[in-house]
Amino acid sequence: MSTNVSDYVLHRLREWGVEQVFGYPGDGINGLLAAWGRAENEPRFVQSRHEEMSAFQAVGYAKFSGRLGVCAATSGPGAIHLLNGLYDAKLDHVPVLAIVGQTHRTAMGGSYQQEVDLHTLFKDVASDFVETVTVPEQLPNVLDRAIRTAYARRCPTAIIIPGDVQELDYSPPTHEFKMVPSSLDRSSWTAVPSEDSVRRAAEILNSGDKVAILVGQGAAGARAEVERIAELLGAGVAKALLGKDVISDELPYVTGSIGLLGTRPSYELMRDCDTLLTIGSSFPYSQFLPEFGKARGVQIDIDPHMVGMRYPYEVNLVGDAKATLERLIPLIEGGRGREWYDTVCANVTLWRDVMERRAGLDADPINPEYVARALDPLLPDNAIVTSDSGSTANWYARHLTMRPGMRGSLSGTLATMGCGVPYVIGAKFAHPDRPAIALVGDGAMQMNGMAELITAAKYRHLWEDPRLVVAVWNNHDLNQVTWEMRAMEGAPSFLPSQELPDVQYAAFARSLGLTGIRVEKPEDVEAAWRAALAADGPAVVEFLTDPAVPPIPPHATWDQMEATAASILKGDADRASVVKQGFKAKVQEFLPGREKK
Repeated sequence: MSTNVSDYVLHRLREWGVEQVFGYPGDGINGLLAAWGRAENEPRFVQSRHEEMSAFQAVGYAKFSGRLGVCAATSGPGAIHLLNGLYDAKLDHVPVLAIVGQTHRTAMGGSYQQEVDLHTLFKDVASDFVETVTVPEQLPNVLDRAIRTAYARRCPTAIIIPGDVQELDYSPPTHEFKMVPSSLDRSSWTAVPSEDSVRRAAEILNSGDKVAILVGQGAAGARAEVERIAELLGAGVAKALLGKDVISDELPYVTGSIGLLGTRPSYELMRDCDTLLTIGSSFPYSQFLPEFGKARGVQIDIDPHMVGMRYPYEVNLVGDAKATLERLIPLIEGGRGREWYDTVCANVTLWRDVMERRAGLDADPINPEYVARALDPLLPDNAIVTSDSGSTANWYARHLTMRPGMRGSLSGTLATMGCGVPYVIGAKFAHPDRPAIALVGDGAMQMNGMAELITAAKYRHLWEDPRLVVAVWNNHDLNQVTWEMRAMEGAPSFLPSQELPDVQYAAFARSLGLTGIRVEKPEDVEAAWRAALAADGPAVVEFLTDPAVPPIPPHATWDQMEATAASILKGDADRASVVKQGFKAKVQEFLPGREKK
């Protein structure tokens, strides 16, 4: 039997080590689907409920495996649906390949059904590489280059294959003019900065008395080196949200997340330091970095396109985080005083006390902070945790202690709703032997999470470790936007846009044959977590939480709290409980044991 283009595409994916393709069928990829049948579903076609979910699953797979995520969709609407997930990959620097169909070449330009200008559609999201295959000889080069580019530039790429091309007999490029051969190998490589720039960076760091380190996902392979340089410098270490699992939160000098969703000690670390070392992060909110001119700065990043932004760094070291730190550490002078280090550690201890007190506050019916706090000690050491966007991300950022071996991620830059559940499904395909937990709000769950429970039910038999827990904070409110309206716009909640119906998420899970637990009282929270983590398959546990508990920014002052309260009193439907909960949460910082700053 001759090999056609579709057969060859799947063959080449297997040669690249691709084991899963997340997709949704359609007649624009019928040739590929037929080839999958002939290939006995290798690589495995993972069917989502929607193409956007396929893209998110590919992103989750890539984030947690370190390998290429691949998604596939039909022409026209299917290709369009991929965009949000692909933009998530682009902004979070994740290698993903999209394979999409197109109408037959004979119909192109004729306003044919489902004909969309896919090159124009993908030219921004897949700007590093997007190409249409018009003749078999373009393969394997187009596919190989798309994969190499996705890996090398940590980005999404796309290849477009018209329906009739999918069914052509495959013939390789020949040894002649205007043919482009290709090869499979992707040898590893490491970028390192020049010796002179490393010396200059060391001089700046050695001159600092109060050093702060900010790590992002680019430091993920350099855990030991980050710990070592922090100890030599007597530094505190703050984490961008995408770098939450880079270093253990159990270390006394790790201040936790930074930014609006971050911690008070991270805010204090940046406010009071005189030197900043940023490793593998392009954290965008410069107002949470040291005041310009107050601190000297050094940055390490593997991408020369991303250095020199966010802060006026004196030295930008372009290189792999681990390799660069290995060259920098021997030049760092230890033995400095402990006053700054002790202050950082004391701030961390005090903050942990504050967060414990906040989680213990009464709410109606359940304090959302307590839900996350109760999960924290129950998390297995090898757990993978995903968080959706929204107020739930605050509790993920502040209450979950990342320990060595644990993984966690969210949509860090695009901050798109609806990623939490497909991320966790992608994580289970990346690591079927590990437990995975998704933390989502009821808005995200209604947006697409419920449908993807069907996907989890469909593939549960493939996972060696059966534990996949979806936790829903059910507060009947699009809570993060509600709080942003109050704090940023000085406006009360607009119920027609913010109020959500009360959906029976646990009951829906049970209708699919999954474990479903609904929690309406705080005394049942811990038992519900234990039951979900002990289930013999996917489980949904929904907590009825209080939307009036505020995700207070770490830098919020009493004046800002009063201004927010004043806007609420203009007519917010939940004004009494919001003011009460906000006051209760903020006052925890000023109880005995917390020095007012």
